[in-house]
Amino acid sequence: MTAEPLHIVCPHCHTTNRVRADQLDQAPDCGRCHRPLFDGHPVALDAEAFERHVGRSQIPVLVDFWAPWCGPCRMMAPAFEAAARQLEPRVRLAKVNTEDEQGLAARFGIRSIPTLALFVGGREVARQAGAMGQADIVRWVGAALARAQ
Repeated sequence: MTAEPLHIVCPHCHTTNRVRADQLDQAPDCGRCHRPLFDGHPVALDAEAFERHVGRSQIPVLVDFWAPWCGPCRMMAPAFEAAARQLEPRVRLAKVNTEDEQGLAARFGIRSIPTLALFVGGREVARQAGAMGQADIVRWVGAALARAQ
């Protein structure tokens, strides 16, 4: 990557930060709340935060649409968490609780959960329904990003 500045949305205060691409691996902090922009954990998004992260971040955003009552969703959660540690800072991982954010689930036509949706530049470029393991998530994201370019 080059030294071009990227817009990165803070997972804590949802402020948009400018970070040079060549400094993503250097543990950048948010200019507003001073917390790490990448902490190796998926960020929980409501509708407003979803719009900020998907619409403003200049890195891909992988969203897990899930629900607390869903057994496969709960089984996949540790793998998704581990994938965040592996994919950040090149990809932001996020979770949307479809029970709390029914409007988002309807907007994106989420028919089964868990469903992973990968967004690049504000638009959905890939989708996968069903629980996956960490290695499968990482492999799927890599393949989807390669196809999206």
